[in-house]
Amino acid sequence: MENKTVARTLRLLSQLMELHNENPFKIKSVANAAFKMDKLPYAIKGKSLEEIGQIDGLGKSISAKVWELLETGSMNDLQSILAITPEGIVEMLSIKGIGPKKIAVIWKELGIENVGELFYACNENRLVEAKGFGLKTQEEISRLIAFNLAAHGKSLYAQIEGPVNRLYADLAVWLNTVSGDPLLGLAGDFRRCAEIIEEIELVIGADDLNELVDKLADFEPLTFEPEADGKFRAKSSFGLEIKLYIVPKLDFYLNWFTFTGNKLHVEEVLALAGTGPFASEQEIYHSAGLDFVEPELREGLNEIQLAKEHKLPVLITDQDLKGSLHNHSTWSDGVHTLEEMALFCKENLNLEYLGICDHSRSAFYANGLNEQRVYAQHREIEALNSKLAPFRIFKGIESDILNDGSLDYSNEILASFDFVVASVHSNLRMDEEKATARLIKAIENPYTTILGHPTGRLLLSRKGYPIDYTKVIDACAANQVVIEINANPLRLDLDWRWHRYALEKGVLLSINPDAHRKEGFYDMHYGVLMGRKGGLTAKQCLNSYSLSDISALFEGRTKNI
Repeated sequence: MENKTVARTLRLLSQLMELHNENPFKIKSVANAAFKMDKLPYAIKGKSLEEIGQIDGLGKSISAKVWELLETGSMNDLQSILAITPEGIVEMLSIKGIGPKKIAVIWKELGIENVGELFYACNENRLVEAKGFGLKTQEEISRLIAFNLAAHGKSLYAQIEGPVNRLYADLAVWLNTVSGDPLLGLAGDFRRCAEIIEEIELVIGADDLNELVDKLADFEPLTFEPEADGKFRAKSSFGLEIKLYIVPKLDFYLNWFTFTGNKLHVEEVLALAGTGPFASEQEIYHSAGLDFVEPELREGLNEIQLAKEHKLPVLITDQDLKGSLHNHSTWSDGVHTLEEMALFCKENLNLEYLGICDHSRSAFYANGLNEQRVYAQHREIEALNSKLAPFRIFKGIESDILNDGSLDYSNEILASFDFVVASVHSNLRMDEEKATARLIKAIENPYTTILGHPTGRLLLSRKGYPIDYTKVIDACAANQVVIEINANPLRLDLDWRWHRYALEKGVLLSINPDAHRKEGFYDMHYGVLMGRKGGLTAKQCLNSYSLSDISALFEGRTKNI
């Protein structure tokens, strides 16, 4: 065992001792020993207990710990403290810039137990009011976590969309130096808008492959290493691997198509279309006797059958959205005031309405609204609606689904809202049967309008709440409850793989950004991408409804209760 390994182990022990508020003198001794071990000018391996005890700054107790570690590869004191520390909390200690004192607050006061939950809490603005934190600290923690996730070879689509598009633009400019007007295309999971991306695939078609390969070294943003069959690899500045396929220009569209689609989709289409050459992707589908399939749908599900029968959906676009539902303001845990959020929607996004859904009273950690504050917020909404007309703010609430499936207010209070988003935020460890029953009871509540982020998942960090999707969706269909596509890039919940079933059952979906600040409204774009993957059309999306249509829908539900 090398000195640095021993030093890292001692440093972790000191951090965990500080996290658990142990004796500060002992913590300092262990931390100092870690520093001494790291700077020791000779190898500790092979030294006797007596020799280790003579190292300045170690002392008898710590020398024994080091000896134990060298002899057994473990340390009892460390294992004991690890046993009472959640794995996710230990992982937080590896993020530079977040020390044990801050992590103790995050864990003990905010109830956050892993990096993914912390990342989402930054988005929800939950760290700002915690002791020792502020907006700048919160933003820095969010940045550090995003960088850390990318370093592990996986990124959320939203995190890399900008860098990848810039890379594409840089390559397009560089290709102007190559003769013959080369063709360039993004492919793979990124082009299909998958929620998690592990690598970026690009295809270039050129007349003179040798010229292109020779000039590739001149593309300074990346260093491409050659592999077999015209494939090159490079490491991006944002952490993901880049795959570049260089192919004859005549075969560009065939290769672009092949490297874009799910394997099953590609095989089925080419079995009908042949191998070309093709002048466009549209020609490939035409040769196969199919309607053109948008890249997001090329997942090997039922899209080819739909393309044969001319039944492919006209997929929703960003421009189809008329309003934004499920958002938070400074009334609970948002960054911006209700008026600031409304004006941003009206003036910057040209939307017709905003649904404000601050947290309910059980969400004490998020400054949830008690009954008196609900009344006060409604008075502000009424005043703003007079001021901003014809733009409208709908009185909504994100009501916690309690353990037994009931909602977090009396019926009298629930009746005062225009619409209710019912969401689970606590006790995410129920088994599937109990979790499903809990959601169904909430869905059957006549005041529930929208089921919020149904599984509570946090991509790359927390699995979703275990539910029977079929039963939950069937319950929404029976009770005319809308299901949310939570557009926050960490959630994207309901999963797009279940959109088709929901739509077949006649369930409306709603693309909700869950915005906690003005910039959060832009996340609706990622909800649209997931909706497109799930086959969502504008007619099947609640917030594609005009102001008059959605007003009538909300009023109709209220009258029928």
